[in-house]
Amino acid sequence: MGQEVDRTTFSRHDRQRYRANVHRCLDALTAMLRDHPFARDEPMTGLEVELNLVQDGDLEPALTAKAVLDSLGSPEFQTELGRWNLELNLPPRPLPGEQWRHVEHQLLDELAMARSKAQDQGAQLAVIGLLPTLMPRHVHIDAMSANPRYAALNDQIFAARGEDIELAVDGVERLSTYIDSITPEAACTSFQLHLQVSPTQFAQYWNAAQAIAGVQLAVGANSPFLFGKELWRETRIPLFEQATDTRPEELKEQGVRPRVWFGERWVTSVFDLFEENTRYFPALLPICDDHDPTAQLERGETPTLAELSLHNGTIYRWNRPIYAVVGDRPHLRVENRVLPAGPTVVDAVANAAFYYGLVHALAEQERPIWSQMSFSAAEENLHSGARHGLDAMLYWPTLGQVPAAELVLRRLLPLAHAGLDAWGVDPQVRDRLLGIIEGRCTTGVNGAVWQVDVVHDLQAAGADRTAALHRMLERYLPNMHSNEPVHTWER
Repeated sequence: MGQEVDRTTFSRHDRQRYRANVHRCLDALTAMLRDHPFARDEPMTGLEVELNLVQDGDLEPALTAKAVLDSLGSPEFQTELGRWNLELNLPPRPLPGEQWRHVEHQLLDELAMARSKAQDQGAQLAVIGLLPTLMPRHVHIDAMSANPRYAALNDQIFAARGEDIELAVDGVERLSTYIDSITPEAACTSFQLHLQVSPTQFAQYWNAAQAIAGVQLAVGANSPFLFGKELWRETRIPLFEQATDTRPEELKEQGVRPRVWFGERWVTSVFDLFEENTRYFPALLPICDDHDPTAQLERGETPTLAELSLHNGTIYRWNRPIYAVVGDRPHLRVENRVLPAGPTVVDAVANAAFYYGLVHALAEQERPIWSQMSFSAAEENLHSGARHGLDAMLYWPTLGQVPAAELVLRRLLPLAHAGLDAWGVDPQVRDRLLGIIEGRCTTGVNGAVWQVDVVHDLQAAGADRTAALHRMLERYLPNMHSNEPVHTWER
């Protein structure tokens, strides 16, 4: 959800003071990275899952998130941008042993509870990257959650841009429309993975995560439809890139960086990313903290670096650096934001296992993957994986351009196995979860493929697109609750 805010308007003085405070935070971080003790315990992971609520019957967005949240009364569930969204946060866990079996069971239990509370409100839970029944009429500003953070972000983004935002996606079909709020961003429901690492390890794990982002999208795509159009296999990527873009056309032509950003280079330290944030991006939420981080360090305290963290939360990197303090101990995390939600809990956990195993193997290789491929090749892989899914052609060192499924089967699954072994993951858990990734690649079916195939079958049988999307979602939901991998679902 992001940090809470209590203001929606800001003065010129607020912005000047905020910029100065962000630079002070950056100076404090420099000192901390040099000689402050960071958490270096066993590797810890955390998960965030964004969810949709749909109405019983027509399966269109149900604007009942607040009532469901009030009924849940659980700190694990929080509000999200849209009034049809929820966010589930699982507490951090270590990686080794059978932990992923416990994660799967906890996710199933939490979603079952949310499903029950949603049913009390005449709604159902839909865990999917983009809700196929979502149409332009659903994303008006009144459908935005009543959280001051979202109102402030909306106002600041449009003030910076000075005009409505065009959504233009060329895929199987073409979408072109204009939006006057950031509410369409709420259509993007994701599955976010956190990995705590030491400062000395951060750069190699972030670089490795960047290198495999396109592969993650190819294997895990689950978002082929938006506003009734068949677009990319993972349409969340272009939608999110455009729905919060503060740049009018003139600034794009000048090379101003977008706030939804893959980046532009491999890094040597987490400092590189926070420094880029400070150098390239003006404040959206210039809310100042009263603490001086340098003075806190001199007193032996651990600063929260509030302004630096808040600023970081308004720059939407696909792999984002996170600084946080728990129990007066600072730590760093790589937040992987690439994957869509769904299709099932076990599919999502398999995506996580593939990511954690592969990123470990690549980060710890003697010759780093980022020394063998250009950063632009990794970015091209991101968009190719998002556009084409399992049919994407991806670049990989020594192989050149290779089909995504072949790349995973020939090269990356063995690395993921080795990475999970190095983490100490139980072999039975490892084989079950990575077997799901293998099954998708051998059958050529992930969530996006299943959705598209069902819609095409229904249209061939005489249904129009709108009816086909609704009927596809009717089939998707019971399959989603079955917790059977998507590549085994019947069409």
